[in-house]
Amino acid sequence: MPVVTMIGGGQLARMTHQAAIELGQCLRVLSGGPDEPAAQVSADIVLGSHTDLDALRAAAVGSSALTFDHEHVPTEHLDVLISEGVNVQPPPQALIYAQDKLAMRRKLAELDVPIPAFAEVTSVTDVEKFGDEHGWPIVIKSIRGGYDGRGVWMPDELGEASEIVTEQLGKGVALMVEQKVPMRRELSAMVARSPFGQGATWPVVETVQRDGQCAVVIAPAPELSDERAAQAEQLALTISSALGATGAMAVELFETVDGELVVNELAMRPHNSGHWTQDGARTSQFEQHLRAVLDYPLGDTAPIAPVTVMANVLGAPEAPEMSMDERLHHLFARMPDAKVHMYGKGERKDRKIGHVNVVGPAAGSLDDAAYVAAVRERAERAAHWLSHGVWTDGWDPHAGGGRDPHAGH
Repeated sequence: MPVVTMIGGGQLARMTHQAAIELGQCLRVLSGGPDEPAAQVSADIVLGSHTDLDALRAAAVGSSALTFDHEHVPTEHLDVLISEGVNVQPPPQALIYAQDKLAMRRKLAELDVPIPAFAEVTSVTDVEKFGDEHGWPIVIKSIRGGYDGRGVWMPDELGEASEIVTEQLGKGVALMVEQKVPMRRELSAMVARSPFGQGATWPVVETVQRDGQCAVVIAPAPELSDERAAQAEQLALTISSALGATGAMAVELFETVDGELVVNELAMRPHNSGHWTQDGARTSQFEQHLRAVLDYPLGDTAPIAPVTVMANVLGAPEAPEMSMDERLHHLFARMPDAKVHMYGKGERKDRKIGHVNVVGPAAGSLDDAAYVAAVRERAERAAHWLSHGVWTDGWDPHAGGGRDPHAGH
């Protein structure tokens, strides 16, 4: 059977390894340390840094395809691997657009994709000029490396922006500026593409951000017209094809207050907005990613329920005294249908340590706001319980409560 090497030992590699097992494979992982999520569970681990060419070479030996848990591998190293015969998916000429936000913006502009107005920032003057032209507030972004709200600033006026730009440029951080989009909500279009050129899309989802970090995903996105959903899926497929991306890819979108779609970010790997597919779609993003990078025919992406809601388990300010094992025990006693995915990470404030998927009852409808809200509430209640050891509805497990009455299908 083929060997797929994944660079990075995080939770995405851990969950891709689970999918590999079902396909009769063992995912090889280049991990920064033995305690990283994927290193805890895979039998084929190479320890080393993703910036070390020799470590990348060691991980790539004998593999059918080399792919990524994150986008931070230097593309010049990947060029060397390709010259030595390694099958890198997605290829570095595509991956650069997930690494470099300015390159991504420029390429999408060439493709006539709807994006915010943007400019490179080399001095405070660039920001002042941009703010004068496009209005305040604005969005300043680090061109490389930012995620989960890090490397993103939203100053309301020039004085605040000047401090940010002066400090970050002084640290050697390359910056860009964007127009702040008046948005109704954030969406994500997950697609997969094989080297052969086959593409597949999952339903467009709504992503709910808290402090710049994804907290909840509702799949499919409610109150999204069939026309807009089809537009978003086609847009993601077009971008994937035009950039030469392979494997799973997320196109993060803003839905503006006027109902238009604007592209925000790209991720060329499995993505937080696709975790719902593990339990709510016929083919998960993790299996699909493996199928795509190996150039297998892609799997069916149809949802199996009217709505599935994923809620991230984000570390509490202080870890509860109750062990995670006991919290799981209580959760399963109360909500036996909750599907829990834990990453093997230690608990700390706001850290993604797992997620919960709740698949809505088959009799419901995405058009029924009360039904969607009920599924979402249960997913968020379960995730909050796992992180905080407190039920958001005040339920006392020792007061003879029993199962959640909404758990049945």
